[in-house]
Amino acid sequence: MIRKLLRRVFRRGDSPSTHAPSTIPVARHGIRRDHVSLGARRTCETLQQAGHKAYIVGGAVRDLIAGIDPKDYDIATDATPEQVRVLFRRARIIGRRFQIVHVMQGGETLEVSTFRAAHDVNTVKDEHGRVLRDNVFGSIAEDAARRDFTVNALYYDPSSETVIDYHHGVADLQQKTLRMIGEPKLRYREDPVRMLRAVRLSAKLGLTLDPAVRAPIREMAQLMENVPAARVFDEMLKLLFSGHSVECVKRLRDDGLHHGLLPLLDVILEQPLGEKFVMLSLASTDKRVKAGKSLSPGYLFATLLWHEVLAEWEARKARGEVPIPALYEAMDDVLNVQGEKLAITRRIAGDIKDIWALQPRFEKRAGKSPYRLIELPRFRAGYDFLVLRAESGEIDMELADWWRDFQNADGDGRETLLVPDSGPKKRRRRVRGKKSAGEGDSASPASSEA
Repeated sequence: MIRKLLRRVFRRGDSPSTHAPSTIPVARHGIRRDHVSLGARRTCETLQQAGHKAYIVGGAVRDLIAGIDPKDYDIATDATPEQVRVLFRRARIIGRRFQIVHVMQGGETLEVSTFRAAHDVNTVKDEHGRVLRDNVFGSIAEDAARRDFTVNALYYDPSSETVIDYHHGVADLQQKTLRMIGEPKLRYREDPVRMLRAVRLSAKLGLTLDPAVRAPIREMAQLMENVPAARVFDEMLKLLFSGHSVECVKRLRDDGLHHGLLPLLDVILEQPLGEKFVMLSLASTDKRVKAGKSLSPGYLFATLLWHEVLAEWEARKARGEVPIPALYEAMDDVLNVQGEKLAITRRIAGDIKDIWALQPRFEKRAGKSPYRLIELPRFRAGYDFLVLRAESGEIDMELADWWRDFQNADGDGRETLLVPDSGPKKRRRRVRGKKSAGEGDSASPASSEA
């Protein structure tokens, strides 16, 4: 009894709404059943036929109303994870902080979560207010109150084609406003990543941040330091691959969030050459997203951090270090600083280094070097990176044009493009056990190096 009383007394601003939710018909929200993926419809139908409530929820509903094709679908239900798992042949329970079920329907993977309860005095948080452990199930009203923004607290029922709206999210979406559910400062303390999410969603959907949502961001930006690096990396990937990364980076800077998110990114953006290089890269990424082309996290992060590598490399060469080893040392230094904030995987870090390491090799346009270079798996990424350097003014466009022509030429054409080698001649190694030319009548001239 005492625990129940405490739960009621200490419920915060995200407690369930006291008013009844709005049930919005298809004529107002515009989502018809056939707009939804087959896997999402089947998952909801299976749960509902078993006697459970089940809705498509969150970002998918928001995007459908905004006329955007969702990348994935989430399902919310009153069924527990164990009850969900037994209903589907291909399903598995995952998660620690809050258990969810991945349901595989054909080629789709649906994320099915049980309605979550509102936070109370028993919710485990750190000293900054960030929620650490949270595995309590609740009602749909509590689940809606737990969501961050009103436009994400929308529940679509494919069977009736209606949207259940507890916090006027449909109206906010139509009025182009991003509002927080509950008190923004408290919600940011619970999960500082919401600050990044606010920037990404406002840029993606063309929304204006509600003043109450935007005002605390600059003063609370330091809370991002308490977020695990892996979560920051995941959120940054979503932001940079949103198709609106140029606008996102501008808003990050306007709201004071770029400092420390990508270490040294704030320094890059203050350098005219570096900023031009980064913005060209982001604009290219946005075009690829909108055209449905493949994306490479390694390539993008290589562009974001290149000018820090370049500055470190030049400083090392000025101190008399050998150029190529100095480049590798500079790459390691920059990635080590980056790793303090972002959990870049070993594979992605390898891709980044491959692209950087290719750049000095583009200077060699004589002999067999160009032929060997174009056969490398990372050549295309390295060449695109070279073009970006030229477009930003870092290097002469003539070098990028030469490599374009060399790729497109036939065998004879490539031979005519080769530049005479003006570098220092390599010393030939004496073969042990043989006399060098001129030492005896039987000596044969050493073969020239290929």
